[in-house]
Amino acid sequence: MKVLLLKDVYKLGHAGDVKKVANGYGRNYLIPQGYAVPATPGALRQAESIRVRAEKERAALNQEMSVVAEKLTGVTLIFAVRASETGRLYGSITTQMLTDALQEKTGVEISRRQIESQPLRSLGVHEIGIRLTVDLVPTIKVIVHREGESPTDMLEIEAEETATEEEVVETPAEEAEEA
Repeated sequence: MKVLLLKDVYKLGHAGDVKKVANGYGRNYLIPQGYAVPATPGALRQAESIRVRAEKERAALNQEMSVVAEKLTGVTLIFAVRASETGRLYGSITTQMLTDALQEKTGVEISRRQIESQPLRSLGVHEIGIRLTVDLVPTIKVIVHREGESPTDMLEIEAEETATEEEVVETPAEEAEEA
């Protein structure tokens, strides 16, 4: 089924785009929610005006949300949790826990659905994106460390792993130059 998008739909397209979607997705979700209309010849004539209007709305929304994105960019959240010897957590850090910590730290209220991550189930440093708009996705750093240990230990371990990975990548290139 071909549909003309009236609004931006995450992971599908921008307003004004014509997309081919599954019949059930179009008929049961996109059209009833007002996100799309069937791609008829009459609707296709309106596609350009829909696209122009949506670009203006998207630009205004991105400008408005850029202030929030600046607050969120570079934020580091630290969680002390119980974990096994292998680094697996007893439980997980859920998206709701992340939103609560973000609101407490920055005062910015976001929905747990805007966090682009599965629940965290391992120790380490995680980079997580927060989808404010379709185009605006700032990232935050989440440090998950074992109770009783310092979170700086996790940063040191990550720095060592990154340095080791860089050495491994550089080694084959050097060997190719020598040959």
